Amino acid sequence: MRLCLRGRDLLYEHCEGSNVPYQKTGKLVVAQEHQRPYIENLHAKVQNLSWPVHSSVEHARRAVLPTKLIEGDEARVLEPDLSKSIAAALWSPETGIIDSHSLMESFEKDITESEGGELVYSTRVVRVDPALTPEKGWVVQTVTSDSEEGDALLARTLINASGLAGPMILNSLLPREKRIAMYYARGSYASYKGPGTSYISHLIYPCPGTGRTEHGFQSLGTHLTLDMQGNIKFGPDLDWLDPPPIEETDEGIEHADPDFWTRHLVPDESRLKMMHEAITEYLPEISLEGLQPDYCGIRPKLVGPEGGFQDFVFRTDYPENFSSTGGGSCGELENPMITLMGIESPGLTSCLAIAEMVVDDMLGGKDEA
Repeated sequence: MRLCLRGRDLLYEHCEGSNVPYQKTGKLVVAQEHQRPYIENLHAKVQNLSWPVHSSVEHARRAVLPTKLIEGDEARVLEPDLSKSIAAALWSPETGIIDSHSLMESFEKDITESEGGELVYSTRVVRVDPALTPEKGWVVQTVTSDSEEGDALLARTLINASGLAGPMILNSLLPREKRIAMYYARGSYASYKGPGTSYISHLIYPCPGTGRTEHGFQSLGTHLTLDMQGNIKFGPDLDWLDPPPIEETDEGIEHADPDFWTRHLVPDESRLKMMHEAITEYLPEISLEGLQPDYCGIRPKLVGPEGGFQDFVFRTDYPENFSSTGGGSCGELENPMITLMGIESPGLTSCLAIAEMVVDDMLGGKDEA
C-alpha cells in the first residue's frame, strides 16, 4: 500500500515535469448489499493510513488517500449505467490513468541523458554467477538478439528486475530445497463497444473475490478501465497456466522451458462469457457481442490457486551467500543482488516508489552498478 501511495504522488509529479499525458478520472469500488462490509472495512483502513517514508511536508497537510463512502443512488449520479443492485460504493477521487507509452519514453530519455546512462535493447541475461575474486560482485552473461556470441560484465551491484524471470535467475543459484516456487496466470482484457456505457467517465471496480465466477478470486476482479482516448476495456481475468514439467538434462541440472508463457499471449474468445457474467453484475446492459479480445499478459504469481495472496517481495543476496566454502564474511557484506518478485498491480503506479526504495533504502543511496 505504501509503495502505491508514494508511487502515485511521484508519478503525478513526474508526469507534470516530463509532459506525460495523464488524467485524474477517479475510481468507484462498487458493492452489492452483501458486499457492503468489504468497502466499509476498506474505507476504515484508509482513515488510519499514514504518509509513506520520503513524503514531503506539503503532502502531510492533506489526507493520504481521500475516499468517501456513498450510497448506490449517489454512485448512479456519477455513473448512471450502474446496476440498481449496487447498494453502495467507495469513491476515490485521486485515482487516475496515464499514457504508459509516453511514460516509458520519458524514462528512456532520463536514462540516456544521465551521466553514464545506457540502454541495451533485445538483450537476454543467460547466466548470473557470484564473483568473489579478484573483485566482488556478479558476473552477468548476456546475448543480444539472435547472436550466438555473448558478452559478460562484472556488476558490483545487480538489480534483478526481470519480471517473470526474476525468481528463475535466483533459483539458478539456490540449492533445490531453497528454490522459490513459480506460478503463472494469464490475465486477459476485452475491449468494448456497445450499449450500457453511454455515460462512463470513471474507473469502476467490483469488490474483489466476491463474484460468482471463479476468475474473480485472487485478483481485483474484472473491472472497467479507460485509456486516454476514452476507449473502454474490461479486465483482467485470472486464468491459471500449467508450465511444462521440469526435466533432468545430461548434466543433471533441472531445466524447463522458461519462455513457455509466450505461447499464451494471443488473446481469444474463450474467457469472454465468464467476463460478461462478472461485468453484468454491476453494468447490466453490457452485451456479450460488444466484447472483443484485446490483449493479455502473464501475472507473476508467487503462490498458487490455493495459496492465498503474496506480492511485492524484495530480496537481497550477496556473493558470499553462494560461496562453495559456505559463505559468510568477517566484515560488512557488500555488492548485493536485489531481486524484485511478484510485482503485480499496482506495479506501474508504484514503479518510481520501488526505485526510490531500492536506491535510497536498500542500497543506502549508493551510486554503484
